[in-house]
Amino acid sequence: MMILVGGEKGGSGKSCLAQNLAVYFARNKKAIVLMVDCDPQRTTSDWIQVRNSDPSLPAINCIQLYGKIRNDLLSLVQHYDFVIVDCGGQDNLALRAAMSVADHVIIPLRPKRRDLKTVPHMEDMLSTCKMVNPKMIASFVITQCPALPNQIGRILEAKEVCRSYGINVLDAITYNRNIYDDSEEQGSSVIEIDPAGKAANEMMSIAEEILAMEPDNSHEFN
Repeated sequence: MMILVGGEKGGSGKSCLAQNLAVYFARNKKAIVLMVDCDPQRTTSDWIQVRNSDPSLPAINCIQLYGKIRNDLLSLVQHYDFVIVDCGGQDNLALRAAMSVADHVIIPLRPKRRDLKTVPHMEDMLSTCKMVNPKMIASFVITQCPALPNQIGRILEAKEVCRSYGINVLDAITYNRNIYDDSEEQGSSVIEIDPAGKAANEMMSIAEEILAMEPDNSHEFN
């Protein structure tokens, strides 16, 4: 299964989400996971470097790919249970190439107007790629939400904007929590730092919702 985490808007937590999904599938599903870093900022590659220097953390494989990566991804997905592709926050060749082969495209957006303004362009891009890759499932996920109760309307409005373009929106969301930044700096994940914490539950809910949408959701990897 290939999961692409990407989009046009930077700063919405794409690398963080990709990293936590990789850890979840490796730990909780006992899957063989590969991360593919297509972001020139190398956020995930730097995270992997920190992670793999810590013997207390299970190592995760990661490679860097840029540009015309379609054939590379098609080859890699045959050897892993999950290939998690981190494409960063820009419309580029690697993002479109990954969309053309991904099983699921996850597009994180913050509940902010400047993030939601990218939805029409993402819908155009997804529609084009779906002609090449009809099996692709695409979902927005609302991230870094404000935790104040009086901000729930902002979250619901963001979901409605996404749905108005005919694209699925995950029920699960993430809130703005310091543990996400702390775990990334340590090469870890929120699932490892605080397995019973709120952030871990957010990430596990996202992962399980993604799996539930797949045609074959038995997902036995051993």
